[in-house]
Amino acid sequence: MKFALFYEIPVARPWTRDSEFNAYQNTLEQAVFGEKMGFHSVWTVEHHFLEEYSHCSNPEVLYGAIAARTEKLRIGYGVRLGPRPYNHPVRSAESAAVLDLLSNGRVEFGTGRSSTRIEMEGFGVHPNETRGMWQEAVEHIVQCWTEEYAEFDGKYWKLPRRRVQPKPRQDPHPPVWGATGSPDGHRMMGELGLGLLSFSVGTPPEELKERIDIYRSGIAACKKPLAGFINPRAACFTMVNCAPTQAESYENSRESFAWYAKTSAELVSSVPLWLEELKADADGTYDYLEAAREAVDKRLHELASLDNLLAMNAVIAGDPDEVVRRCKAYEATGADLLLCLVNPYKVPHDKVMQTIELMGKYVIPEFTDE
Repeated sequence: MKFALFYEIPVARPWTRDSEFNAYQNTLEQAVFGEKMGFHSVWTVEHHFLEEYSHCSNPEVLYGAIAARTEKLRIGYGVRLGPRPYNHPVRSAESAAVLDLLSNGRVEFGTGRSSTRIEMEGFGVHPNETRGMWQEAVEHIVQCWTEEYAEFDGKYWKLPRRRVQPKPRQDPHPPVWGATGSPDGHRMMGELGLGLLSFSVGTPPEELKERIDIYRSGIAACKKPLAGFINPRAACFTMVNCAPTQAESYENSRESFAWYAKTSAELVSSVPLWLEELKADADGTYDYLEAAREAVDKRLHELASLDNLLAMNAVIAGDPDEVVRRCKAYEATGADLLLCLVNPYKVPHDKVMQTIELMGKYVIPEFTDE
């Protein structure tokens, strides 16, 4: 199992004129240090309007800055949103191709459809159309990369014959991943031959293993990869902190880990309620969010304390020995990549750098093939 840095780029209140500036400068410094300490890749989200939670709305600019300062670190879209009008497939293809050229072929192209009302409603996206838009967008993006001249006439996008340029550095194109939080989504990503980005907050490794097994069965059934070739890697996601002592790590993590789990539940639980307000027959693709809605309705999400999350092994914190033990549980899920959310809310920059350093010195070496 390899390790990746993962970022939402939160900016906690109270805000100052320098708050967002510092958040981006810190993320850039951490990514560069992550390469030095042996991390495989760095990934960020694309989110819009999510105050405090994520101020990362145009990540490809950050990716370019990281690419210019690193040599081996792979750069992951975690994710590029597929539905319109978030991103046109041609613009997505162009963005990733330029980054792939600048980074000498280090792009991992994660894709997704969005799962919050704030974002979808803000862009005028109907939730029932997001899965179809996302899948069509991926098809068009791959065509733009691989065909000298692209031309398509889909349900959501049309393009007369044009040369979409530049073409990416990787041959035939960057690996494509699909994000999901539902069991049926895990199977679908496998059947489409996409890499799996399993995004579930507070999910214990035992449940993650079940979902990754579902994904593997989908991969085995894949007949026609959506992206032209199968990317059989599975990535799972969790919050991570490492410190010289358990007590310090728990103190570093306590507020931010609990805040992120609670806020994530509130954000995604808005979608089922919104569908009811729209009086639309839901297509079923967001049914998995009903559990979050029920938890929020009953205020159960407020029980998401650090102690409870640690008891489920649904987060990783502690001294290096404890972090290794907890990471082993994630390795046992069959995951190829662990996406480490090192600052879920307001972990200080120096404590994030400490996590990266200790992971590089003591944790990552325990997972090498040598």
